[in-house]
This record gives sequence, structure tokens and C-alpha cells, in this order.
Amino acid sequence: MRDYQQVADAVAADIGAGRLRPGDRLPPQREFARRHGIANSTAARVYRELARRGLTVGEVGRGTFVRASSVPYAPALAEPADSRIDLELNHPVAPGQAALLAAGLGGLLRPDVLEPVLRPVGAAGTPAARRAAAGLLARGGWHPDPAHVLFAGNGRQAISAVVAALVPPGARLGVEELTYPVLKAIAARLGVVLVPLAVDDEGLVPEAVEEAHRGAPLHAVYVQPVLHNPLSLTMSAKRAGLLADVLSRLGIHAVEDAVWAFLRDDLPPLAALAPERTVLVDSLSKRISPGLTLGFAVAPPALAGDVAAALRSGGSTPMRFALEAAARWQADGTVEALVEAKRREAAVRQEIARRHLDGFAVRSDPHSYHCWWELPAPWRADTFVAAAARHGIGVAPAAAFAVGSHRAPSAIRLGLASPRPDVLSRALATLAELARSAPDTLAAD
Repeated sequence: MRDYQQVADAVAADIGAGRLRPGDRLPPQREFARRHGIANSTAARVYRELARRGLTVGEVGRGTFVRASSVPYAPALAEPADSRIDLELNHPVAPGQAALLAAGLGGLLRPDVLEPVLRPVGAAGTPAARRAAAGLLARGGWHPDPAHVLFAGNGRQAISAVVAALVPPGARLGVEELTYPVLKAIAARLGVVLVPLAVDDEGLVPEAVEEAHRGAPLHAVYVQPVLHNPLSLTMSAKRAGLLADVLSRLGIHAVEDAVWAFLRDDLPPLAALAPERTVLVDSLSKRISPGLTLGFAVAPPALAGDVAAALRSGGSTPMRFALEAAARWQADGTVEALVEAKRREAAVRQEIARRHLDGFAVRSDPHSYHCWWELPAPWRADTFVAAAARHGIGVAPAAAFAVGSHRAPSAIRLGLASPRPDVLSRALATLAELARSAPDTLAAD
């Protein structure tokens, strides 16, 4: 009789060689026993051993599956660095997120359901997906009309399509003087001229829009009213109302980027105050997962045709699988659970940042996943970024966010979402110690 460990070793070898891949389903234990010429009780011990080794996972009612391999995180805080702690990218992941998402996908994996879900779909999606998206995007008493929702493959595609629909090549797009770096790349590709607009502690200054428009007409304005990236600024209701008035009076459209606004669902969007002048864009990347790409554009009827045409011509229409998954997660409460968990996690990470960076000139928000750090003299952003990199830590310099030719401030943005909390704490402690040292002293070392 073959020992159960020998049989388990053989299965483990198949997994290691790729003959059994993550997600593959093992046969029922009785069938496994018959194939391998072993007793049913031995097969049960094999399955328990594979689970103990972390090679398989059992799902009640579905069977036993090969588990995805996990890559241990290896932080590096000393030179030379074997790996890198990423405080540039900013992808929130809630504890237990994978289990929550997996539970909602089970119904999609039946062949009778999966076959239609894999068919292509256009920018208008499906009626069920539009209703689900409207519920997902609703906040602060605002609930978009499902008929006004369009879909893109991801948030970047949604921004690109809306800018292309509103601003012709060579025309001017007003934007906060520090902004989302991807927008700069989108504008360069589309031949759109970015016009930097002043911000203050409440975000975009409405008078700056008027002043820029008097100089030469603006076709639209791109704005992040809630938890602005990189400054974490949030507009007050009064400021948003003033901006809405300016847009209406001047006949300018706004591209409202709401990707971080799910962390402040008490605030209505600019689209609620200037509905005919605003196209709201959002995505699932922060709210749910960066690995599930789906973008949204809520466009007023007068603009919907142009935005949909831009999505089609740019090849930016969504995957139907993502639409169906999002609709199921919205219906079963998964989205709400993830959002609540990520709000709590943001507060935890902000407290870590506050503890390590207390005494420095740091701008942030308790709800935000990023910080804006004005570096102490004589540090410059470029030298600090290089010094942080020598310690295995990646940070984003102010120049990445600056628009126009004016000199970027000596500041960096810290993305708090990606590392584990303990790794984040050690990284910020290292950066704080680095900031207290003199650049020339570090260079001499």
C-alpha cells in the first residue's frame, strides 16, 4: 500500500512543475482514490496533507483547488537593497479582501453563466450593470441616473475618452497646478494644452478658472474635488458651489475625477451641483482592487454620445466579466464591506504617518491614503528621492505632479496604501531619520 505522504509528494511535484496550476480542481476524493489505487481513507489523508502544506484549499460545496502560490514580502531598509518598498503606487487592499471577492465570483463560474459573460459589450454596458454602477457611485445624497452611466476598461481610459470628447487637439484644458501624473501623459498624447490653475487649502480656486479663461478660452477643466492627489485637499460645499457657478456662467465643462471620493461618501460631487456641465469619472481600482479594471463616466445627455464615441474609437470599452462581477459585488454587499474596511485602514495608516512624521510640514487628511511632505531645508526633492532609493524606498517627487514650466516645490508624495502596516512604519521611520540628516553628510558617506 502506498503511503499517503508519497502520494502527496507526487501531487506536490505536479503542482511545482506546472502540470497542476493555481485554480485547477482536484477530483473528488473517491475518484482520486480509484485513480491512484489507494483506499478512500488514504485519499482523505492526502488531501489533508496537501492543505497542511498550503498547496490546496477546500471550498464547501465546490471541492478542492490548487492554491495560488504566495510570494513573501521582503522589505529592504538598508543598502544594498534586495527589494523595494513602494510608496509611489497607491493601491489599498483591505484585510480579507480576496476572500470577500472570491465569494461573490462563485456564481459567475458556472458554464451556463460564464458563456454569456464572456461576450463583448459596448460602452453602455448592460441595464443591470448601469443600475449597479449608479448605486456604487451614489454619495452625499446624489444618485446618478443609470441611463447616464458609461463604462471604460479602466479609470485611465475613462479620463482619456472624456478629455478627448471635450477638448480638441491644440485646445486648452485647465487643471490644478499639481495634478494626477497620468493626466499629463494623456494630454500629451491627445495634443491638449494643460493650463495650470492655482489651488489653496480648499483645492481649485474658481477665480483662477475665470482668469485663465479670459486669457484664452478653456474648453474644459479637470478637477479632483475630494482627497486631491497629491495634496489630499477636499473642497468645501461653498467652494464647490462657487466653482459650479463659474462653470455655468462661462460655459465650461468639468472632468471630475472621483477615484478617491468613496472614502468621503458624505460629500456630494460637483456633478450634483453642475450636472449639465460635469462628466464624473471613477473606477474600481481603489474602491475594490487594482487587478479588476473597470472605469465609469457619468455624462449628461448632451455629452454622452461624444464620450461613448471616444470610448469606442479608443478601444476603451469594458470587459463584460468585470461588469457582471461588479454588479454582483454591489448587490451582495461586498463593495460596501470593502469600502468600510478601507476607510478604517486609511485611518490606521494616517496614524502611522502622523506618529513618524510629527514635526515635519506634512499635509494630509485622516481619510486619505497619501501625504504631501514639504521637505526641510536644505533637502531638494530630487536628492531626497535618490537618497530614499538607496535605502530601498520609492517615493514620488513633486515634479511628477507639477503642471507647466514653473519650478516644482521641494516636496514629495507618500503613498501609504501598498506596504503592510509594519513595513510602512519602518519605511517612514527611515525617511524621517533621513530627513533630519544633511544631504551633504549623506553624500559623503
